[in-house]
Amino acid sequence: MDPTRAPNFKPTSADEEPHPPPDPTSTIPKSKPIVPYVLADRSSSIDAPFNLLNASKKPTSSQEKTTAFNPKSDSTESGHSHKTRHSKNPKGAFTISGRSSRHPNHIPWTTTDFQPLSAEVSNTEDCGEEEDDDPDEEKGTSDEIDRTLDIGSRLAIEDGDEGMGGVSIGVLKNQIADLEEVPHGIVRQARKLEDYEFPTHRLAKKLQDPNKLPLVIVACGSFSPITYLHLRMFEMALDAIREQTRFEVIGGYYSPVSDNYKKQGLAAAKHRVRMCELACERTSSWLMVDAWESLQPTYTRTAKVLDHFNHEINVKRGGVRTVTGEKMGVKIMLLAGGDLIESMGEPNVWADADLHHILGNYGCLILERTGSDVRSFLLSHDIMYEHRRNVLVIKQLIYNDISSTKVRLFLRRNMSVQYLLPNSVIRYIQEHGLYVNQTEPVKQVMGNKD
Repeated sequence: MDPTRAPNFKPTSADEEPHPPPDPTSTIPKSKPIVPYVLADRSSSIDAPFNLLNASKKPTSSQEKTTAFNPKSDSTESGHSHKTRHSKNPKGAFTISGRSSRHPNHIPWTTTDFQPLSAEVSNTEDCGEEEDDDPDEEKGTSDEIDRTLDIGSRLAIEDGDEGMGGVSIGVLKNQIADLEEVPHGIVRQARKLEDYEFPTHRLAKKLQDPNKLPLVIVACGSFSPITYLHLRMFEMALDAIREQTRFEVIGGYYSPVSDNYKKQGLAAAKHRVRMCELACERTSSWLMVDAWESLQPTYTRTAKVLDHFNHEINVKRGGVRTVTGEKMGVKIMLLAGGDLIESMGEPNVWADADLHHILGNYGCLILERTGSDVRSFLLSHDIMYEHRRNVLVIKQLIYNDISSTKVRLFLRRNMSVQYLLPNSVIRYIQEHGLYVNQTEPVKQVMGNKD
């Protein structure tokens, strides 16, 4: 969030330490940067020759039988030429076609020399050799699911009849739950700090992939109101992390700002938290809402919000369990739009200590917005360039510029906001009369940055 909107904001200086200070780095798990290192990051030259000694050595008799450069042996054994066989030694290192894939300074010659990205190595030729699944088996599985659903429906009907003395009177209109309503059994966020509990109902307790590292994504903002772009940005971040990194997302959180964030058009924190719950609890399987920041009596800096998530997940709960059962620290990253990142370049707005703490110890996922050149900004900003390996820029393949500011404007003008927000959020706004009798500066509306 923009620190200039804090009620007690004062311009920062280069050497000023923020108060309260960020948590000590000893409480934050040491994790790899979000962007993997490349050859250019190493001290050795990119154009250095590969290991000629290993390449010039003659293969042993056992290697001659399994080498990928001998198509005859492959065709003799399996009937296919140029087929790569993968195996795993007792230490966990992959060997490809009889040679270790971890030779020092070894540059792969062909695609058969590349190390697999994970232990789950697939081969298209092997898949082609396998027969299709038995259609009778699929039909049996489908029938079993149908029977399960029938049993569940019958039990629900029986329970309803029993509760009404065996008399069915139908369903009242107010008993019909919206598909985007908060499911039963999920505790809603507290409205008082003394009643607050950190939400973990969708936080994965164990990693699924043994070759990946755990990651939690946090989005701070006003969310007044939450829009489909706020929901989509988590999904875009999830896609980018899956495709470009070695991390596994185990949870995502919305952290609405408190009422002390002085901004026109900001609904009460209890309403914004509730709208975030309505938007994500039914439509997502991994997103949650954390009300801790919204319950604070004063404006809370973003660095301290990330410290809060680190304390709840890593300090109090010890992180997450790996596939083998050990505990591992979870990397926390901030999800933000390009406009917020550009505010980090404005002088005397963000404390340098906070920027080093956020970008160096946690990391940032930046969603490109229309009109913002994030990559040029990363190149020009000294602190962000220093921590560039901990910053992942997410490009929108389908641009979505839905803005909370414009939604509030539409509501004031009695215009439709259908398909800009989830239906449950629209209904909540109507029931509580939010944003109707408000005014906002023209400059803020035209700025359109939230």
